Amino acid sequence: MGWIVLAIIVLVGVFMLTRYNHLVALRERYRNAFAQIDVQLKRRYDLIPNLVEVAKGYMKHERETLEAVIQARNQASQAEKKAAADPGDPEAMKGLLAAEQTLTGTMGRFFALSESYPDLKANENMAQLQEELASTENRVAFARQSYNDSVMQYNTARQTIPTNIVANAFNFGPAELFEIEVQEEREAPKVSFD
Repeated sequence: MGWIVLAIIVLVGVFMLTRYNHLVALRERYRNAFAQIDVQLKRRYDLIPNLVEVAKGYMKHERETLEAVIQARNQASQAEKKAAADPGDPEAMKGLLAAEQTLTGTMGRFFALSESYPDLKANENMAQLQEELASTENRVAFARQSYNDSVMQYNTARQTIPTNIVANAFNFGPAELFEIEVQEEREAPKVSFD
């Protein structure tokens, strides 16, 4: 009888250990996927001041718009740092999403306004920066999809019986998806001067 109890205890222990390790692996997968978003967002944030600097020479009377772009970029950069510290923190992710939506809207207004400046449209540096930004936006979208896939796998595993017992016992909380809520914001900013 003692061997049966011992065997049950060992089996429960092995089960708990394998489920725990599975959850850890899934958590690390979504954290790694967020790190890929992080890299691309930093690249994007580094490109924006260069765009504004090139535009300053042409858009001298648009100081308010240029300052709004830099302010939105700085807020998004701060929110990104907080989310990168703990991608599992729902509040940090919501803050990043809100900051990104603001930045995308501000960049859209910037590009719409820059259409009024033909010399700026013809500037080679501006064209190159726009191309780099468009490429970065595509990379962000790809990385975001990978992250969301990883989060869905993790959240599904932590809610599935019997893994949810281990998830609850060891405080594996839900992870937040990186989704753009407003339909207009789902599109990358238009960066073409065609």
